[in-house]
Amino acid sequence: MLKAMKWLVFLVSLVLLVFISGVFVDIPHVFAINPVDDLQQQIDELEHLRQLSVNATKPLEKELSGLEARIQSARNGIVVAKNKSIQLAKDIQKREEDLAIQYHILSKRIAEQYKRTRTFSPFMTFLATQDAAKFTKDMAYRSSVRAQDNMLIQKISDEIGQLETDRAKLEQDQVRLAVLEKQLDEQAEFFRGEIKGAKNYQAQLSGKIAALSARQQAILDEKSGTFQTTVGDVPPADDPASRPDYNPGFSPAFAVFSFGAPHFKGMSQYGAYGRAKEGQSTEEILRAYYGNGIEIKKDYSTAVNITVDGYGTVDIETYTKRIYEVPNSWGDNGGFEALKAQAVAARSYALARTNNGASSICATEACQVYKPANKGGNWERAVNETSGWVLMAGGQPFSAWYASTSGGYQESYSANGHSTPGFWDAKGGRDGWTSQAYEKIAGSPWFYKGWYKSRSGDSCGRSHPWLTSSEMADIINAWVILVKHGQSDDRVTPSGSCWGGNPYSSDELKNKATSLGDGYSSVSGVSVSYANNGVTANVTFQTDKGSVTINGNDFYKVFNLRAPGRVALKSGLFNIEKK
Repeated sequence: MLKAMKWLVFLVSLVLLVFISGVFVDIPHVFAINPVDDLQQQIDELEHLRQLSVNATKPLEKELSGLEARIQSARNGIVVAKNKSIQLAKDIQKREEDLAIQYHILSKRIAEQYKRTRTFSPFMTFLATQDAAKFTKDMAYRSSVRAQDNMLIQKISDEIGQLETDRAKLEQDQVRLAVLEKQLDEQAEFFRGEIKGAKNYQAQLSGKIAALSARQQAILDEKSGTFQTTVGDVPPADDPASRPDYNPGFSPAFAVFSFGAPHFKGMSQYGAYGRAKEGQSTEEILRAYYGNGIEIKKDYSTAVNITVDGYGTVDIETYTKRIYEVPNSWGDNGGFEALKAQAVAARSYALARTNNGASSICATEACQVYKPANKGGNWERAVNETSGWVLMAGGQPFSAWYASTSGGYQESYSANGHSTPGFWDAKGGRDGWTSQAYEKIAGSPWFYKGWYKSRSGDSCGRSHPWLTSSEMADIINAWVILVKHGQSDDRVTPSGSCWGGNPYSSDELKNKATSLGDGYSSVSGVSVSYANNGVTANVTFQTDKGSVTINGNDFYKVFNLRAPGRVALKSGLFNIEKK
């Protein structure tokens, strides 16, 4: 009997093991942590930012840099939630398949249980059983089977209930995700529109100037100094009135000083002179201005001929000996390496020009200054010592630009697939720019200068570049009309008779600016800030109506359109002094 009871326990345990391992499937719930609620919170935050931007521009400006990232983060969250929804749908499908199997098993068990219930009689079973032990075992087995059936029924019922709950939640989350995605798209579109509008507004403030008449454009071109001048062609005059220490005889007085003139690409001749004085070699000077990636070929053919307008054809070395761009005296004052760098640049420029399809080269500063006789002296020695040296890029001679004085910052330009560097041309970089610029070391009179004369020497009756408080306020009033309010007005030209036309008087210009809500009478102070790319970023004036900040490029243009006489800016890198 003991053996029979052990056998019964073993059978019951085996049946339970089969049911537990083969029928009851434990499926995890994918949305134990629901990301949709987190997404809703992100969307709500974005909606809050949207309302802030509608109510005021400033909050949006502060959020511009982070908006796209936050929108993308929310969009990524939607993708993750969608992927989880897809996985949940797959799990629900699998659970439905598992339930189908369990339901099939349950149907059979219920049918069998129904049959047993209909045919089973404990009394008849007792009479049919030969002994009590067998009867007890049979009753225990039947009870166990019934209990397992009940457990299976309960399990399936629970799974069906959970399945319906999960399916309903999945449908709800899919609807919410669709709504959130649409809401996010609308918000993203709104923010992009706001950002675009803000950028357009900023562009209008920082770069807008009214459409110019032909006469205004001519004035701007002449005053801005859109010409090329080198040291050897037109030596800069050391004019005492153009210096910061000049006393105009009134106060407050304001003068705008340009750093360098008039173009700032390639090699600075005075900068090369300063570098030579500091012990730099020809190659170091050339690589500083034209880039470490430039090739300095030292065996270029000297048999190449150059045709010069008005002077016929000469070989490249004779041509270079007749270039009048830098003084021989530099070679006697520590600048011989600068002469050699100039010789290489002049030779390279001529070869690049003729190699690019030009049949000849001009003899003026529009190309480079040539005279029909060897210059001799240190220059000819520099040409001989660099014979065959040519700057190369892309397998061709490189167009080596140069000019007298850049003001301490060299702008980049490209030719033959090579770009020259843009950099502060000073020993200490930008931090040492005004005191350690190589052009200042070389003593360039154009490094920091107030301009008030034309190239011919005409000053339109003015003896210095200094402006009175009301004259500087007049410049600001021109800015109000042309830039701040974007009006086209061809009467905004220099006052006086030098430029002709019908320029506004100071009072007329002020009255027009006042009619726009921004008329100024006087200036009492000024400060200037610089950008890392070699330009004046902003100018801030203290006026009779408070502080006024003007974008540097806008001031550069307006100043040259309205400053009296020939007073002008020659560079986008400038300072304004007050005394």
